[in-house]
This record gives sequence, structure tokens and C-alpha cells, in this order.
Amino acid sequence: MKVKTVFFCSECGYESPKWLGKCPACSSWNTMVEETVKPESNKSLAAAGLGKKNAAPRPLKDITLGGEHRWKTHIAELDRVLGGGIVRGSMVLVGGDPGIGKSTLLLQMCETVAAEGGILYISAEESAKQIKMRADRLGVTNPKILLLAETELGGICQAISDTAPSVVIIDSVQTVSSDGITSAAGSVSQVREVTQTLMRIAKENAISVFIVGHVTKEGAIAGPKVLEHMVDCVLYFEGERHQMHRILRAVKNRFGSTNEIGVFEMSDSGLAEVTNPSLMLLSGRPENASGSCVICALEGTRPMLVEVQALVSRSNFPAPRRMATGVDYNRVSLLIAVLEKRVGLNLATQDAYVNVTGGIRIDEPAADLGIALAIASSFKNAVIPNNVLAIGEIGLTGEVRAVGSIEKRIAEGAKLGFDTIIIPSANEKKLDLPQGVTVHKVSHLLDTLRFFNKSF
Repeated sequence: MKVKTVFFCSECGYESPKWLGKCPACSSWNTMVEETVKPESNKSLAAAGLGKKNAAPRPLKDITLGGEHRWKTHIAELDRVLGGGIVRGSMVLVGGDPGIGKSTLLLQMCETVAAEGGILYISAEESAKQIKMRADRLGVTNPKILLLAETELGGICQAISDTAPSVVIIDSVQTVSSDGITSAAGSVSQVREVTQTLMRIAKENAISVFIVGHVTKEGAIAGPKVLEHMVDCVLYFEGERHQMHRILRAVKNRFGSTNEIGVFEMSDSGLAEVTNPSLMLLSGRPENASGSCVICALEGTRPMLVEVQALVSRSNFPAPRRMATGVDYNRVSLLIAVLEKRVGLNLATQDAYVNVTGGIRIDEPAADLGIALAIASSFKNAVIPNNVLAIGEIGLTGEVRAVGSIEKRIAEGAKLGFDTIIIPSANEKKLDLPQGVTVHKVSHLLDTLRFFNKSF
């Protein structure tokens, strides 16, 4: 059988017959790695039950749509992120830092998933006894769970063919290898071949496949970028491994929204759902402290109240320092410039530090007003009352612009006792306000600051 040597880009999977200093596809430097590729024969594919099937094309008008069959995991936060449950025949990639809880969540899912057939958990990193020890600690006793410790793709395909499960979990895809490719496990060609084979199994046999992916030091899933393009859903586990809270975020989902998040809390008995993230994120908030403001961020359909903290102090360096945790650094710099130009705050000689508590990352513009209020509050040492909630986007001229889902945000604030809510005056429609809630509409950032402190 003919063997050839090719070069793959470790970032995007681009293939080249010769070494290149710069990848033509993704423009990354020094990412081309040499690998020996031996094409797998059709005989071996047929032996694994993966031979090509003849499929006749059908007219588009003759294809009927029906609701996709889903299995509920009975873990509400996971079902929310998946779009309502596990879709039959789908392939889901779960990524995250080491020790963040990927294997724990999938093992707990095996206990609660209501699949019609069995569940095959394939570990390519740990032995079956290690999985059993974790299952006993988590209280996983589902009799439908089958365990297999295997790293070779042919053995995995054979086990799937013999057991005919409804759900397959591969932990992890970077440690599985195919004998048809001579490169080491985790290489670009190996990861691509393993994923393509598992995808073919999932689609042809209506088996839902979950694969765990390692991440690089930059936080991206290791291996070629084509790995994320091939699967139906990509889930990222976020959070610090030394903290209790974890966030499950969908960055790609063909069967649901990519804006939904699930919040979990790590404990000795595994991952527990956090049904009220707002209450969790606001716990421990200081009273009567300057530089603190509460905002309402919308993640998918879920409103969450988050505390934004800012610390402004005189700089000892010619160029003042700016730091942002949980929000975009460039957005914070923009808001500081607006405060200086449109409001008149002399922040050019001040260090500014902005932090979103709880490990949450906020990307939507509706957080602008709260961030600006926190910075101005710290600079003026003026306290924002604890019952105030700020919602609004800020433009470059200092205007406060309208945001979406304003009633949903107000209702979430009222539920947690915020009776004074600042919103953009551009949200002119008549609002159905909860009892006891006062709404103040503002059109400019300067008007908002003067609402709290007449000295602005």
C-alpha cells in the first residue's frame, strides 16, 4: 500500500505536499507539521460496518419535516444549552480546561439520560476501574451504562456495532488513533480521521455521539479547526478549576441557540445545577461601597444580574494602567474615553481596573451603562445604592441607546429586590412594570451620573 508524507497545519488542518513557513489558509507561522499518511482500505471500512451506502437523490419538495427526536438528559442546564435535549444522530464536541468537569458532567448525564437503548462510555485516557471509582463517588448506577477502555478506532467501531447503543461518549478524541494512519494519536490527520469515522457512524445508525476535546493554552480546542466544523454542536466548559462555579456555553449548535448558557456548581458529589444564577452571582456583594454597580446581562433567553466592580486610583506611571476581567478590554477603554470627553472626568492620570464578579464574561453592549457608572463611582468615591439596577448601551457621543428584552430584564431585577431601575429613554414603549418598581429613563450618560451625584 502506498505511503505518502504530507504537511498539515496544526491550527486549521490545511494540507500541503511540502513544508511552508506560513499557512496559506489561516496565515499562522511555523504551524506546518510533517505526518505520514497511509490511506485506509475499503476492506477495513467494510469490516467496521462503515462501507459506503448507495443513496439516491430525492426532490426537495418530497422531503417531509418532522420534529427531531430528542432524549431528555433531565439535567435542566444541559438540556437548555443543547436546545431541549440530545438529538438522535447528532455529534457533540465538549471542550474545556483539564479538571474543569467535562468527564464528570458526561458521566452524570449517563445516569439521567432517558435513552431507548444503552449508553456506551469509551475511555481512552482512564481504565474502567478509574471510571467506576468516579461513578461510585457521583452515585451513577444506571444499568444501561457500558464501559470500555479502548484507544484504537477499529476496536471502538466494533464495540459500537456489537452493542448498538443509543448514546456513545468518547473521552477523549485526541487519545484515539486509527491503525490506518501511522502518525501519533492527537495529530491532525488522526483527529480528523477519528472524527470523520465517528460522524459517519452517528449519521448512518442514528447514534448520538459525545466527544471530549482537549484545549490548547490559548483556550481553543486542540487539533484542526475542521473538527469544530464537522460536529453538530460545540460546548465549552468555562471557569477556574479552583473555583466552585462552572459555565457551559454553546458556541455552535445546529439544533438550538448559541446564546444559551448553563451554570453549575462543583461539589464533592459532582456538578450541581444553579437554577438562579443571579442570586449566586450577587452573593457577598458589599454594601455602601463605591465602584460597584449591578447590571442585567441577557444570555440567550436567560437574564442574569451581575455585579460590575471598578477601582480607579492615581497612577504612578506616565501611561496609566487599564485592566479588564470579564469584559472586553477595548470596550472599557472606549467607555473611559467617553467619560473623559463627554462627562469631563479626568481619568488620563488614573489607573482603572474593571472586574465582573463570579467568573462570568459579559459581551453584550447593554452592560455599558453599569460599567461606566462603576468607573465614575470609584473615581468620585460616590456610592451607588444597592437597590439600583443599570441597563443601557452607551454611544461615542455619550448617548444612552435602547436595548432589547427590557421587560424581561426589569422582571429579573424586581425578583431580586431591585426597585430602582435605570433604562434608556429610547425604550419608549409602555412597560408592564412589577409592583413597587420605579423606572428612570435617561438619554445621556451625564444625566445618569447627575441622578446619583449632583457634583457631576
